[in-house]
Amino acid sequence: MSENVVQLHKDPQTPAPDATVTTLTVVPDPPAAPVVPLWVRSGRAIRTVVTHEHTKTATRAIARHSLYTFNGGRIVARRTWDGKTGARYERYMRAAEAAGNMELAAEWEERLQRFRQARHHRRMDLLHSPVDVAKGVAVGTGMSIGALVALGVVMAINNKDIADVITPLSAVIDFIGLLIRIVQVVWGPALTIGPFLALLSLWGVGRHQQAAPNWALPANIRSGEGEPITPSIVVKALRDLGVSALRTAIKEMGDAGASMLGPIRIAGCGVEVDVTLPSGVSTIEVQKRRRKLAENLTRHEHELFITIPEAARTVRLWIADSGALDEPIGPSPLVTDETMTADYAKGRAPWGQDLRGDAAGLSLYQRHVLVTGVSNQGKTAALRALALWAALDKRVEFRIADLKGVGDWDMFDGLATVLIQGPTDDHVIQATEMVEEAVAEMNRRIEKRLKDPQAVFDPLVCIVDEAQKAFMCPAIDEDKRPYGGAKATSRYFMGVREIHNQGRVVDVMMWEGTQDPTDQNLPKLVREGAHTRASLALGTESQAVMALGEKAVNGGAAPHLLRQGLDKGTLVVASDGIDIPKGQSSITVRTHFIDDDEAKAITARAKALRDGVTTLHVIERGEERDPLADILAVLGRDERVRTQEVITRLGTLNTDAYGKWSFLDLKRVLGSTGAEPYKSDGVMVIARDRLTRALAHRDGEGSASDSE
Repeated sequence: MSENVVQLHKDPQTPAPDATVTTLTVVPDPPAAPVVPLWVRSGRAIRTVVTHEHTKTATRAIARHSLYTFNGGRIVARRTWDGKTGARYERYMRAAEAAGNMELAAEWEERLQRFRQARHHRRMDLLHSPVDVAKGVAVGTGMSIGALVALGVVMAINNKDIADVITPLSAVIDFIGLLIRIVQVVWGPALTIGPFLALLSLWGVGRHQQAAPNWALPANIRSGEGEPITPSIVVKALRDLGVSALRTAIKEMGDAGASMLGPIRIAGCGVEVDVTLPSGVSTIEVQKRRRKLAENLTRHEHELFITIPEAARTVRLWIADSGALDEPIGPSPLVTDETMTADYAKGRAPWGQDLRGDAAGLSLYQRHVLVTGVSNQGKTAALRALALWAALDKRVEFRIADLKGVGDWDMFDGLATVLIQGPTDDHVIQATEMVEEAVAEMNRRIEKRLKDPQAVFDPLVCIVDEAQKAFMCPAIDEDKRPYGGAKATSRYFMGVREIHNQGRVVDVMMWEGTQDPTDQNLPKLVREGAHTRASLALGTESQAVMALGEKAVNGGAAPHLLRQGLDKGTLVVASDGIDIPKGQSSITVRTHFIDDDEAKAITARAKALRDGVTTLHVIERGEERDPLADILAVLGRDERVRTQEVITRLGTLNTDAYGKWSFLDLKRVLGSTGAEPYKSDGVMVIARDRLTRALAHRDGEGSASDSE
């Protein structure tokens, strides 16, 4: 008998062969989240409800409408009190005294006395009025009854019925009884509804006056964006300006703080108002707080301009409509009116618009011009716009040096007699020589004027754009004289100074455009020699003083407060050649922008007015010269040119090569070419066609010899 042994437990240390051992890892359950107490959950829910935007909106609405009613009652009570007492006159008196206007204070005191006297008479009349009223009622009642009885007698006679005597009287009594019954029916509801109607009336007054704290007002009113300017808003803005003397004076004035204000006038895309400050408050205290005042008026800083008119202790505020200054102005009349011409002596260049929206025209007659500002703000465009207008007067000659050299003045090729374009020291040297030649022309004109006081000259406008490069140029000539600098040895500086000193009397004018004025790149004597000084956005107030002068800046001119990059083309101008409001020292002009294509169209019209102008271009120094080609170049389109004029033009073209030339040099070069100078109308001239044939013959010979 065999026995079966069943092993119930296997040894874990001796696993069966080929068996797979699986290890199970038991992960304990994560700890249960802590139970949030009920009071915490309730607090979170309450906080969510309280801080929800709907709750805030509802709270503001409840507070706003409640305060409308409460403050409306205060307004009505104050109006009633003012009507019954002399409080209004007393406030006006205090306002006049705070403003230092004792004459006006005496006038209000006189009005107060008249009001009190009239009120006394009314009160005395009330003592006698009860007796007079009783007598009037008795007489009126008796007459009415008599009239009704008489009417009844007439009716009784007509109807032959004695009862009709009291019919009219009875009808009146019945009517009075009906009125009494109507009053009895309406009286109860009227007593119930009346208070609600009164509260609604007070709410309407408060709502109209926005009589609630700012936090309770609707979002569009809280922001104040685009809010119209009213006397109360201006007074409140001044009160909260942070000037203690001003705040105290306005508090003493009460509601009459508006007496400081002149009329609020529509002025272009904004409004203008004069503010007479109380005694003890200076205009500079308001000017220094321009940003805060603008924000109090719910405007950005650039939308408020503060100037100083002639009246003492007065500031003039120009407040733009919200966002209006970010809108571009229209195109220039030079672009829209193709028939426009110019008159240098009597006309005005259409430069742009002032802040009032009126056209701003600048007279250029015998005025040196300086336009400055930080880079890329429209300086060249503003200066070029003036030249484009002047170009439409065919008498005006231009000599232009663009020391930026990126083609901003390309359209004047064929219009200017000299056009230099480039940023190098060689270009500065050429610009300096151009200015010196203008000085020589000025001296020639002065000599002629001494001989003939009636002599009249065509205008010569010498333009240097990016003039700071000329002042900062380190180049030195063969006599060790620097081209740049601000000393008496500087060639460019002295050339500009000489034109500033004497040029205007013989119509030789100097126009300059420069960046970031400093004493190094725009010397004081040069900037103060300009009759028209205009500035775009600048970095500091000290630069504003350099650009426009201390008087203009003290009078409110603030180009350093213009927004760089956003106020492109906006200029602050100090000049007697533009209409400036009386009492102000400067005006802000938003200039028209004329792009390159439009400028080319304008210069094409200007060229059509002229017989043809040969433009001399800068040629790099040290380059080998071809005298015949240069002579032909300076002749331009002219058929015949006097020899002396040819020598002058050659000197302007290249001083190193031709600066010391005389008639003998000219004759030597042209001798045996067939283009020699000859006499015409008593003067020696050079003919363009002869020189052209000579060059063609020479080049033909050169080609033939080369081929051989």
